[in-house]
Amino acid sequence: MKQPTRSSAPRTATEKHDQSISLALLLETAQSVQSRLESLMEEVGLTPAKFQAIDALARAGEPLTLGEFASRLKCVRSNITQLVDRLEADGLVKRLNDPTDRRAVLAVVTPLGLERQRAGARVVARLQDDLSARVDPDECALLHRLLGALQ
Repeated sequence: MKQPTRSSAPRTATEKHDQSISLALLLETAQSVQSRLESLMEEVGLTPAKFQAIDALARAGEPLTLGEFASRLKCVRSNITQLVDRLEADGLVKRLNDPTDRRAVLAVVTPLGLERQRAGARVVARLQDDLSARVDPDECALLHRLLGALQ
């Protein structure tokens, strides 16, 4: 005998309302975590965007062309120039001429940038540990699946 399948659409007004509340809660939670991350990053002299950028350069392990840098950060090339300007002004990144292509410019993380990247990574790990401690491991696995389904 064939089992009836449940539709993914809400069947009652209450279920529809519950889904709306869930979306609001998801957005509020994301904003709360983002605010905590911003505050913690501020303590080490970074913003989340700056951390993400110097982390990408540090993980690359070599200078990146601005085009490759933009690609790794999933941003448009016009934004990367402004970001590198800010990072360079803070002493976190340095521009280099590409020895193999006179038209290309490379971005490399500086020693200060590496120091801040490590401090930022410790902040991220601390926040992740704090958030993980609030959720049962089985629920954490479920949360990963649910968030993955929403992407």
